[in-house]
Amino acid sequence: MSVATAERWERRVHLGAHPLLYPTIRSLGAVKPVMRIPGLGVLVSEARLVRDVLLDGERFVKNGPSASGGLWTPVVGPKALVNMDGAEHRELRRKLADLFTPASVAEIVQPASVALKARVEHDLDGPGRVDLVDCVKELAGGVISRLLGVPEHTPGRLPNKELFDLGSSISSLVRLGRPTLTPEQAAKGRAAVEVLAGPARSAYRDGDPATFPGRLRGLGMSEDEAMGIISAFVMVGTETLVSFVPRLVALLADTGRIEELVADRSGMGAAVNESLRFTVPSPMMLRNAVAPGNIGGTVVRSGDRILLSTIHAAKSLGGFNPGEPIPAQARQLWFGAGPHFCIGMPLAMAEITATLEVLLDRFAQRPWVIASRVVSTRVLIPGYRKLELANAL
Repeated sequence: MSVATAERWERRVHLGAHPLLYPTIRSLGAVKPVMRIPGLGVLVSEARLVRDVLLDGERFVKNGPSASGGLWTPVVGPKALVNMDGAEHRELRRKLADLFTPASVAEIVQPASVALKARVEHDLDGPGRVDLVDCVKELAGGVISRLLGVPEHTPGRLPNKELFDLGSSISSLVRLGRPTLTPEQAAKGRAAVEVLAGPARSAYRDGDPATFPGRLRGLGMSEDEAMGIISAFVMVGTETLVSFVPRLVALLADTGRIEELVADRSGMGAAVNESLRFTVPSPMMLRNAVAPGNIGGTVVRSGDRILLSTIHAAKSLGGFNPGEPIPAQARQLWFGAGPHFCIGMPLAMAEITATLEVLLDRFAQRPWVIASRVVSTRVLIPGYRKLELANAL
C-alpha cells in the first residue's frame, strides 16, 4: 500500500457522496478564493479567509435563516447552542464547559469503548472479520445513550445502533442546496428528537448529577432547553464521527502507519490531526452575513449566505503526510474557529482515540488487514458504508 492508494480511496469516498458537487467545489476553489455563486451564496475556499469569517461572530452569524444553526431551530428549539450567537451563546458555552473536561468525556466514552473492544475481539476471534463502520455506529450509539442519561440495561432502551440511526435521520435532512427545511422535514426531525428526548426527560426530572441531563438541570436550564442541547450534540457529532474513524483507519492502514503506531504511539496525535485535515469530516460550514462588507476583496451584502469550503481550504494544502506540521491558518479548522469552535471536540477526540487504541492493541496481538470496503453514495457526510477488517494470514 502507499500514500497514492490512500488518496485514491479518499477521492472515491468524496465522489461517492457528491459526484458532481465535490469536483465542482474543488475546481471553483482552485480558480478563486472567494466567489459568488448565483442561487447558493458566497463560496469561501481559502483557509485564512474561512478562519477570518468564523472568527467574526458579529458580521457572520450561525443562527441566520439559511445558516446551519438556523436550519435546526424548527427541530430543536431556539436555545440549542448550535443556533445561538452573541452574549447568550457565550454564557451558555461557559456553563457547559465543565461537562467536556478530559475526565468528564472519559467517563462518557469508557463504557462504549469497552463494548467496542469486546465486539472487535469477538468478531475477529470468531468469524475472523469485523465491520468497523458498524462498530463505530455502536460506539456512537453508546455515547448517545450516556448523553441521554440512559443506562445500558434500561428496559425499553433502544439498541446503540438504532440510537445512532435515529440521530443520523435528523442530520440527514440537511443539504447544501437547501437553505431551509420544509415543514414536513422539520416535523420529521421533531418526531425523531422526541423519541431521543423521551428517556432524557426522565433523567432530567430525576435530577441525578451523575447523568448528563441531570447536570444540565443543575446548571439551571429548563427541560426544553436541556433537550435541545442534548439533541443538538446527538445530531451534529455522531455522523461526522462515524464518517471519520473508518477513514482514519483506512488512511493509516493504506500508508503503513498502523505498524509505526503499534511500535511507537507517540505519533498518534499527529496522525489523527493530519487525518482530520486530509479527510475534512465537516466539509462545508454555513454562515449568514448580517452586515455589508467584503471577504478577500469580494463584496458581501447583508443577508448573503456564506459557504465556507473547509474541504478545499484543508485539502489544498497538500497530500497526506503526518510528518508535516499543519499550517496555522488551517489548524483544527474542521472543528471551526472563534465563538462556535466545536465544544464537543474533546468528546469526539476521546471517541477517536479510544477506537484507535483498541485497534492498535489488537494489531499488536495479531495483525489485521482491510479485507473489503464499500463507499457510501449520495450522502451528506462522505464515508464508507462498510470497512471490513480481517485477521492477516
